[in-house]
Amino acid sequence: MITSPTWFKANGQLDRLATTVPKWLAEVPLYRQPATAGCGRSSPKDFLTCFQKLPVITKHHIRQRFPHNFLRLGMDLDRLVEADLVEVERTSGTSEAPTPLLLARGWWDAQERTALNLNARVGEILNDFSPARRITLTSPQCNHDICYTGTPSPAERVVGHALSVNLSRHPFLWTEAARARMVEEALDWDPVFLDLDPVYGTLFALYCERHHVQFSRLKFIISSYEFLSVNHRRILERVFGVPVYNLYGSTETGHLLMQDSLGRLIPSIETAFLEVLHGDEQGVGDLVVTTLTNDYMPLIRYGIGDLVRVNPTAYQAGFELHGRAKDALTGTCGRRVTVAQVDACFQKVRGIAHYQLLQNADASLGLHYAPEPAGPSPDDLAVLRAELAELMGVRGEIPMTSADYLPCESSGKFRLCRAKA
Repeated sequence: MITSPTWFKANGQLDRLATTVPKWLAEVPLYRQPATAGCGRSSPKDFLTCFQKLPVITKHHIRQRFPHNFLRLGMDLDRLVEADLVEVERTSGTSEAPTPLLLARGWWDAQERTALNLNARVGEILNDFSPARRITLTSPQCNHDICYTGTPSPAERVVGHALSVNLSRHPFLWTEAARARMVEEALDWDPVFLDLDPVYGTLFALYCERHHVQFSRLKFIISSYEFLSVNHRRILERVFGVPVYNLYGSTETGHLLMQDSLGRLIPSIETAFLEVLHGDEQGVGDLVVTTLTNDYMPLIRYGIGDLVRVNPTAYQAGFELHGRAKDALTGTCGRRVTVAQVDACFQKVRGIAHYQLLQNADASLGLHYAPEPAGPSPDDLAVLRAELAELMGVRGEIPMTSADYLPCESSGKFRLCRAKA
């Protein structure tokens, strides 16, 4: 486990785990088994050692016998819903089959506020503009609060102080009329910030740039839902002239990491306890999450399916996102190459809005990219080709194809890297 016991002790997380997790081990059916009983009886002093021996669970364990695997003695789902104590949601299904979730009513908004306030600048702005209007721009299927079909009115797409403007899971197929409608609705809403999927946001930004659209009260952008590429960030900051902050998490765990005003991704220690397992020679490993705030569906040592690197100090931990584990590619000698490592190859390249790097079964590579209006120069593409070849350890030409359309997954999310079986 790649963690800093000194840091976790300093912020009180170990004490919280030692008092909370044993209760869940004893009462929640998913965890109530002989293999976990000893950990529940361990002293606070010995708890971490015992905790690290608990098995890692996955989405499969959440789906299996849901919701009875989480409902404790005397709990009935219908009664909980009728009393407005919980809501049943589901994951978007990008990594695997959609997974049902049992979330405490109001939990999502509460843990989001906690994460956003980890950024002092964002916290001040939200306080100054309370309530702060936002525009949400992502796949309708990926939006936690709104899931619809047909053509709902703007009023039907408002949740609290957030207006969702997108109606399609295929942003590369947006018509000019659809883009114009989204801009008109966004201008009328007059947002303080944008809450967006980076791919949807980038294509929206390029339209705004072509038509010289500006939002007078816009203070910052929150990028979430999927991996934020250096290409996405560059375009969003250029077009809107405000900082872009990365907010990372999942529907089942809540928001786990927030980028602060200094650019560091810092953990939301109120929301979850984080571990990094099976780190490689560069310290990149699997993120494992123990949630702390959703008592109706607590997740103990949940493998979220993403790769991260952590560099903890005595009193601070900075994280580095590396993308989904399933999207990692294979370099020379079987070396794992993460999405973040691929994306770093685009640092010096201009003119690319979005891309997907494909690795075929024979290890050959092919890049499909959606260009900005002017597109990348031949020199930019030459630099990119050399960077990718060095990273992957390949010889020969890497085909690069410009495309007006790049497909998304059934969830509406995109994959920057993909290995073909």
